[in-house]
Amino acid sequence: MDLSGIKTPAYVIDEGRLKNNLEILKEVSERAGCKILLAQKAFSAFCEYPLIGKYLAGATASGLFEARLGKEEMGKENHVFSPAYRKEDIEELAAICDHVIFNSFYQLECFAKLTAKIQKEHGFENGVGLRINPECSTQEEPIYDPCAPGSRLGVTKKNFTEGLKEYPDAFKYVSGLHMHTLCEQGAKPLEKTLRVFEKKFGDVLSLPQIRWLNLGGGHHITKPGYDRELLIKLVKNLKDKYSVEVYLEPGEAVALNAGYLVTEVMDIVDNGIKILILDASAACHMPDVLEMPYRPPLKDSGLPDEKPYTYRLSSCTCLAGDITGDYSFDNEIKRGDRLVFEDMAIYSMVKNNTFNGMPLPSIYVMDEAGSIKKVKAFDYDDFKNRLS
Repeated sequence: MDLSGIKTPAYVIDEGRLKNNLEILKEVSERAGCKILLAQKAFSAFCEYPLIGKYLAGATASGLFEARLGKEEMGKENHVFSPAYRKEDIEELAAICDHVIFNSFYQLECFAKLTAKIQKEHGFENGVGLRINPECSTQEEPIYDPCAPGSRLGVTKKNFTEGLKEYPDAFKYVSGLHMHTLCEQGAKPLEKTLRVFEKKFGDVLSLPQIRWLNLGGGHHITKPGYDRELLIKLVKNLKDKYSVEVYLEPGEAVALNAGYLVTEVMDIVDNGIKILILDASAACHMPDVLEMPYRPPLKDSGLPDEKPYTYRLSSCTCLAGDITGDYSFDNEIKRGDRLVFEDMAIYSMVKNNTFNGMPLPSIYVMDEAGSIKKVKAFDYDDFKNRLS
């Protein structure tokens, strides 16, 4: 992997690793008899959609623009969920999406009939869904927990019962249920969640009108150690018991460890610890570092003081807290050296920004033979055109 010839900062998509993830997902889908969709919220590098489309059933979106992208660039099954829709959005979404999933009975009352009518005109059947909240938390971080107390995502059992009474005609348009509760988790949390879900909503899933169940994303299927056999068993059990089509919509699992962010050391300052000033920024180019927070893997590095030379990695923005973390190295780092952050395909390109006028990293693709080509470069106009 020779990255010396590219201009930094730059994202590099590793097609070899991407393809390996896709092969795993395809095997799971075939053995389990389910359909797997790309969650575009994690990875929207549409230059790779032709490749992804060879392995997956389609894409899922979180709103109109992602839905358009999935329709235009992948052209396979196209699903969308949003906590709320505008009427003008529904009119377009229903014409391009196989499934439109609603978040409340009020939204069903407003748009389910219209959605079903438009979908029928465009050849889509059984495409109206409702998101369920089983109120079964399996993670500790509230910001990533759709089942946390006070969550706005999905209909709880109490609200479902009340919704049927308040809007008695709305549910008749529903053909599927959606349940997204996981975040970077294994099959065991899914197993636990399904026990609760079936206890609360098994009678609903058994209704003749329900044709499909979407288990959402957060399934770390391609991570080493993930129990894929258990996942396959769980999916098969659902299909056999309820006679429904089952969908999974992972984002991270599709592009896990399939990308890099290449950066150059612009300067080194010393204030009790040596600090590397990089041309890449956590705040701008790796937002999850500060939001989650987490420490991204860095090629050929170790934990602080694990190796002889320890540095703090920062950037050239004005944000004092724009720090990626402390890393150690076998050799002294010098100005002009290049560092390579790993696992940078997911939640990076889709979330980056131009705070401080920072340039957006270029996007490169590396094929399985190691050949690298630039697919997109950004300039001042990309910064200016976001503003007015």
